[in-house]
Amino acid sequence: MSVKKSSVVPSDRLALYEKLVATNPKVERKGDTNPYTSLNGHMFTHMTPEGDLAIRLSDDDRDAFVKKFKAKPYVSYGVIKKDWVVVPEALLKKTTELAKYFDLSYKYVKTLKPKPAKK
Repeated sequence: MSVKKSSVVPSDRLALYEKLVATNPKVERKGDTNPYTSLNGHMFTHMTPEGDLAIRLSDDDRDAFVKKFKAKPYVSYGVIKKDWVVVPEALLKKTTELAKYFDLSYKYVKTLKPKPAKK
């Protein structure tokens, strides 16, 4: 019997993330230790072990998001991730306001070509 690993993300931030994911019934949170959401093989949100939420947006939506919230680009392993920004901590606590961008992110990945399933 295997033991399921639990997330190392701070529990308060993980709870906020799960509350956000629950705003869209079409989306399921994935990842036991590294929480994320994906569609057709494309991740569109990811919570880092430190509890930072990264969200993937279209160019126009990302530009508006950065301008409105002074968000920073998402850097993973020293590389700036295209299409991604870090959600400011204050916004993470405002589920209703953040849900709009969560839905925009979901709609954006729906426009991307599905990745082939791995065997």
